[in-house]
Amino acid sequence: MVNAVKVFKKTAPNGKISVYLGRRDFVDNTISTEPVDGVVLVDNDYLRGRKVYGTVTVTYRFGREEDEMMGLNFSKEMQLVAEQVYPPAQKVDPNEVQDRLIKKLGANAYPFSINLPQNAPASVQLQPGDDSNAQPLGVIYELRVFAADRADDKQHKRNSVTLAVRKCQYAPMTQSKRQPSTLVSKGFTLSPGKLNLEVTLDKEFYYHGEQVTANLNINNCSKKSVKNVKCAIIQHVEVTMTNSHFTREVAGMDSKEGCPITPGATMAKSISLQPSAQTNKSKIGVALDGKLKDQDANLASSTIVATGKNVNDSLGIIVSYSLRVKLNCGAIGGELVADLPFKMLHPNPALPKMSGDGGDADNMVFEDFAKLRRGMSVDQN
Repeated sequence: MVNAVKVFKKTAPNGKISVYLGRRDFVDNTISTEPVDGVVLVDNDYLRGRKVYGTVTVTYRFGREEDEMMGLNFSKEMQLVAEQVYPPAQKVDPNEVQDRLIKKLGANAYPFSINLPQNAPASVQLQPGDDSNAQPLGVIYELRVFAADRADDKQHKRNSVTLAVRKCQYAPMTQSKRQPSTLVSKGFTLSPGKLNLEVTLDKEFYYHGEQVTANLNINNCSKKSVKNVKCAIIQHVEVTMTNSHFTREVAGMDSKEGCPITPGATMAKSISLQPSAQTNKSKIGVALDGKLKDQDANLASSTIVATGKNVNDSLGIIVSYSLRVKLNCGAIGGELVADLPFKMLHPNPALPKMSGDGGDADNMVFEDFAKLRRGMSVDQN
């Protein structure tokens, strides 16, 4: 049985231009980015010789709106690309969804495909921690389709359509079998021997919603005792526009099981933590994956780059994760800390398949863009 394909629709206020998208998320696989593609339905009598243009803009807000004063602006809006979609400036080979839409909508429906630059940042938003209506911090993409004589003409709301889209990264299809591990030691003043901690993760890539499982091996060759063990998942966020870096704990636990670990003793234990956006709703600054007000929003995915490139050269907001383990040896002994990086992303989804006969366009479900749609991106306009 073939599942119906959901198509998102939005119409200009005057009803003369409608845009249909088969998806709102466009994937960056580090080598290339999927084009923003869809179908535009136009009223030729209304246009009267004007053209229809499509633009993709990115808004990068890196400071609070209420802190703006005396001409200081904490946001930057950039138009990444502008293309003429009607009359078509270049031939577009429609994909399967576009082909079915054209057959269903008729002769005034035209496919479009807009390519994003490779260095465009991924969609990330920072959690404000309250229910304020201020513009969210982060990177937000919009597709704008409008009627005008030229691409740089002033856009009017009555004959334009604005849709929120996202640029996403998914886990690679082929992943290494490497198990990340680290070994740290700590010596104590005027005390012989060292405290040794080895931390090993069961894999390098985790999907959102999965438990992060680690194995700890503690070998106490010192004269100090370990009072307790603290484990946490740390989200590292770098805002490139202001060159600022901060961290947030998104999951944690404090265990005294098997403690104290006395001098000469060893201990091996396994710990599991499940980072989730739902358990961090009150934490200001937690990076989410661009679905800020949705009930099923996820933590932002790790920023990944092509082989041979440095992740620090990325634009926008760079996100990474690490497992942090602390062995507490008391007020005088201090702590032994181990940080072990890993990556957290969405699995690469399988695209919905339509029936193979090529003629039936009825297995589509049309859904209007809404201000807030649970489980999908936020439409800002």
